[in-house]
Amino acid sequence: MRKFAAALYAVLLATIPAQAAEQREPYGIGLEGFPYPYPVNLLPLVNDGEPVRMAYMDVAPAAPNGRVVVLLHGRNFPASYWAPVIKTLNDAGFRVVVPDQIGFGKSSKPTGELHFDNLARNTMALLDHLGIAKADIVAHSLGGMLGVRIARAFPDRINHLLLAAPIGLEDYRLYVPPTPTEKILENEDKLTAEGYRKQLETNYSPKIPPDQITPFIDARFNIKGSAEYPRWLRAFVSSGQMIYREPVVHEIPLITGPTLFIMGADDHNAPGRPNAPEALRPKMGQNADLAKALAAKMPNAQAEVIPNAGHLVFLDAPAKFNELMLAFLAK
Repeated sequence: MRKFAAALYAVLLATIPAQAAEQREPYGIGLEGFPYPYPVNLLPLVNDGEPVRMAYMDVAPAAPNGRVVVLLHGRNFPASYWAPVIKTLNDAGFRVVVPDQIGFGKSSKPTGELHFDNLARNTMALLDHLGIAKADIVAHSLGGMLGVRIARAFPDRINHLLLAAPIGLEDYRLYVPPTPTEKILENEDKLTAEGYRKQLETNYSPKIPPDQITPFIDARFNIKGSAEYPRWLRAFVSSGQMIYREPVVHEIPLITGPTLFIMGADDHNAPGRPNAPEALRPKMGQNADLAKALAAKMPNAQAEVIPNAGHLVFLDAPAKFNELMLAFLAK
């Protein structure tokens, strides 16, 4: 299984130069210079009066089945990390639309705050632009929170909602005191590449070999040499405040459409846990149990837990994830 995961990782890594440690021109804050596995298009939008551009990949299958899947990325990863899942879905006949949300990846970094409602409207605007009336959603991590908001706000546009190791299955405000944005900016700016590597290995997947985490570290830290890095950093911190200030857990039981949680048994990611009182930290991040409890409250949901998998469940256990995903979408 681990060899299979490594092979699928190679699909992504094959497009990325092996020069993370070398001195080179920094990426732009739109990840200019960082390769994606498929062509990237840009959709002009306006968010809160500010012109922005939403980057996306639109990948057609060789033998279309007439269905469309939208992939929603997490906070710490560019949309390129979906490469193995795009291939799996394409091989099954699905057209796959993969946006970078505003504030992330190759999309614009706005000067204003990020909000899930804006990101949901942006995603619907993208589907309208592409002439897509209904789609399935496969969403990971922060993308899971956005998927919930989309399913609640636009239920008639969504056929299936697959939440892959989503965050937001608990209200982090119940554990973590509010933290000023300037303090978070200061802490994030001090973070080193090695410190970030430890974060990813601890919070996401300690099983993934260190060299396979390197592209994600590179995507973040080679931006640091850009003159526009402070604007990138503010957008990144705004996304963390959005997670904290705009919980979706209270909306999840209200989703009526077909919903599948695919959880890694070892996924205990809980944003903000280091800032929680020490006595409360062990209560946070029981994500597999939280997913099962939420699914039990929903009219048309189930939760599957994959053993020996963490927060990057679709990369940790690709064969099982793909089996569950394709079976769910076929219903």
